[in-house]
Amino acid sequence: MQIKSLINLYSIPSLITELRPWGSFTILDEGQQFKVKRLTVNPGHSTSLQYHQHRSERWIVVQGVATVTLGTKLNIVQENEWIHIPLYEKHSLSNKGDKVLQLIEVQYGDYLCEDDIIRLE
Repeated sequence: MQIKSLINLYSIPSLITELRPWGSFTILDEGQQFKVKRLTVNPGHSTSLQYHQHRSERWIVVQGVATVTLGTKLNIVQENEWIHIPLYEKHSLSNKGDKVLQLIEVQYGDYLCEDDIIRLE
């Protein structure tokens, strides 16, 4: 086998990162009915209050402290802790700290595109 073929066989696909007003997300992996992202939320920023019609999510904090609104409840999620976001549940994510917040988001559902975000604010 030629060297070029070996490199192509073992190369890692390029990751897709999208910038948002609150920070960014990078798609790490995806398959049928799942997608894995790394979310980076800048200090003092928040996502919109939203829900999804086709997916649930699990957020695992890997750096910083997340303030998560889930329904009517406010949750503080520390590093190495997780929270489950059920289908149709209103939620938002805030970084009230002075350091970058990073979390791993695992989406599960039958439709995982960005237009399954119903923004409420």
